[in-house]
Amino acid sequence: MDFRITEEQELLIENLNELLERVAPESYIAECDEKHQPFTKVSKALYDSGFAQLGIPEEYGGTPCDALTLMLLSEEIGRHGLPPLMGNLVPVKDILEYGNEEQKKAVLELLANGEPAFGLGISEPQAGSDVTAMRTTATRQGDGTVVINGQKTFQTGARDNKFTLVLTRDLENPNPHAAVSMWLVPMDTPGITVSPLNKMAWWSQDTNEVYYDNVVVPESTLVGKEGNGFMQIMTNFEVERLVLAAECLGLAEAAFEDACRYANQREQFGQTIGRFQLIQDKIARMAVKIQNMKSLVYQTAWKIDQGEAVNVECAMAKLYCAQSGFEVCDDAMQIFGGIGITMDSRIQRLWRDMRIHRIGGGTDEIMVTIIAKNMLKKYR
Repeated sequence: MDFRITEEQELLIENLNELLERVAPESYIAECDEKHQPFTKVSKALYDSGFAQLGIPEEYGGTPCDALTLMLLSEEIGRHGLPPLMGNLVPVKDILEYGNEEQKKAVLELLANGEPAFGLGISEPQAGSDVTAMRTTATRQGDGTVVINGQKTFQTGARDNKFTLVLTRDLENPNPHAAVSMWLVPMDTPGITVSPLNKMAWWSQDTNEVYYDNVVVPESTLVGKEGNGFMQIMTNFEVERLVLAAECLGLAEAAFEDACRYANQREQFGQTIGRFQLIQDKIARMAVKIQNMKSLVYQTAWKIDQGEAVNVECAMAKLYCAQSGFEVCDDAMQIFGGIGITMDSRIQRLWRDMRIHRIGGGTDEIMVTIIAKNMLKKYR
């Protein structure tokens, strides 16, 4: 198992680093964060330079790419203090594996052109971790159309995305795992209302409540098989969790680098604070956590590229990287002291943006459940 970065990967990371330093200096990121504005300039630059097309099949205008390379790039974006701008990696697998040719063409060509394509309509007010508790329905009308009614919450990108992968449930089916279906719904369909949520993190990315009031769509918007949506979205979750773990790794590296530089400069009691053992203890433990995060993310991505099942590994990476990444950011804030909580400090934004990862994409508690159940099954 060789995790040495290839020359091609190293060149990609260098090019991405140069691009982000040029188009996304800290002043720009802080301004977008403060004004709750999307990183439009960064997204356009990623498209113009070809990074946005990575992971999309060539026949749809993209460039095929292995999982490890995509995670390395996601890590680098996080290391610059940016949110997961490679987020299209998450739902694209569902379209590639389960979508029909028309759906693939509509969505993947949008992505390849650098346009906001689609988000995920999964969580509901009463159905967060318990996906099968959703109440949104899709009713066939007998004339080739389906009527969708319900409410989704915590949906990222609903304001600009052209489509949403909406999950619905057949409330008459006693088996909730066989009652969920997936639909690719255009967001300009009449009856859809988007209501933004005001949140403490990811200020530059919109998160919304989305209401579906008698939304009529063709039956052809079904993605995959009817009743198979739960199993289809499980495939999606694996990729999502690893992308978020890579983002956590990058954010932790950003906080760690800032903390080390500050510890070498800040003086108290006649010496830099980096000379005090309590600060050194934090620095050392932060470094160990980051190295462990790297190992989990890289190894899991390598297994994906080998075609291995990674359900447990993705849950492990998500759990450990979200928790340890937040601990790194929290220790970095402690090293900065009072200046760390001011809005002029990057640390406060990294701290805020990191905390959301222990909830989004599957809570810590759900990751623990997945890991523990599989471990117990293994040694039954």
